[in-house]
Amino acid sequence: MDYTVVYTKVEEPGFPSGYYYAHIPTLDLTTHGKGIEGAKAAAEDLVNLWVEEKQAAGETLPLESDMFTGKIHVADALHVA
Repeated sequence: MDYTVVYTKVEEPGFPSGYYYAHIPTLDLTTHGKGIEGAKAAAEDLVNLWVEEKQAAGETLPLESDMFTGKIHVADALHVA
């Protein structure tokens, strides 16, 4: 089963540089790791554990429907550096 993962650079004060969040929208799960590959590995580990828990509880796994990403521009939005 495949799930879409969205990667976002972590830009929080005090967080080490080079880390990325990995968000799996269909499952509403988020983790992080060093670089894209680290975040991907963390996401795979998290999803595998999550699936094991759901299957052990006899729950069905959500199927992902078509997913699209994009950006919008918001004029005059506050920019926090």
